[in-house]
Amino acid sequence: MDDLLVPFTGDAAARECLTLSGDWLRRWVGSWVVGTGKVSWPLRDMASVPVLSSQPVRQFTWRARQKHRPGLQFMVSTGRHHGFESLEEQRLLLALDFVNVVEVLPQPFELDFEHAGGRGRHIPDFLAVLAGGGFWLFDVRPRSLVKEDDLLKFGAAREAAAACGWHYSVVTGWKPHVQAALDHLSSQRRPLQDRMGLEAELLDAASRGQVRFGDLVAVTRLPAIARAHATHLLWHRRLGIDLGQPLGDGSMVWLAGRPGGVR
Repeated sequence: MDDLLVPFTGDAAARECLTLSGDWLRRWVGSWVVGTGKVSWPLRDMASVPVLSSQPVRQFTWRARQKHRPGLQFMVSTGRHHGFESLEEQRLLLALDFVNVVEVLPQPFELDFEHAGGRGRHIPDFLAVLAGGGFWLFDVRPRSLVKEDDLLKFGAAREAAAACGWHYSVVTGWKPHVQAALDHLSSQRRPLQDRMGLEAELLDAASRGQVRFGDLVAVTRLPAIARAHATHLLWHRRLGIDLGQPLGDGSMVWLAGRPGGVR
């Protein structure tokens, strides 16, 4: 994800306004919906929350003339649809599907935190469960829409994530070409039958060294069909490509796990 996102550190100054002294890990509280009720844990104990048994602390609905566009995004990595409240959140879900997360929880908990002006509350947008067992907390907000009070909330969420041993990111934008590439690669993310054995040909050709995408599919028996399979292999990270460059026939492709700046 770090290779895909535009870094955001605008909430760093907000740390000075947060109350991070004394027994703050006990005074800061995270409230989760587990089963049929809401349960609160002090921040010092929140890493022990049964995350996979929790439910969103806030629901969202569709209605006419609303300014944002909510919906459902299917993720191959989890095998089901996940709700989003804006197109920016939908783009994050697509990227999380690409990095093959185990689970994604929307509006996972409500954070009650202390700051110089009193207490504040914040509900992060997503908590992703990574394949290696770690967690990544996300807030999503276009950079032009980030306000001063948002920075305080983001700073509090960053401190809470650090206390739990989680990653944290504020998604304000993506590096050039990333979204266009992911949108194209996702067209072949679902299971794809390989009755012609073209994927073996593609992997064998890529094992000989870096090759242009157009040249890679051209060496197979059926280049037109091999394009779909090559895209499928790229999505599932069996082939590597630089997402920081425009995706086309001239894009360099290599066997995943080999040197070449796999992203």
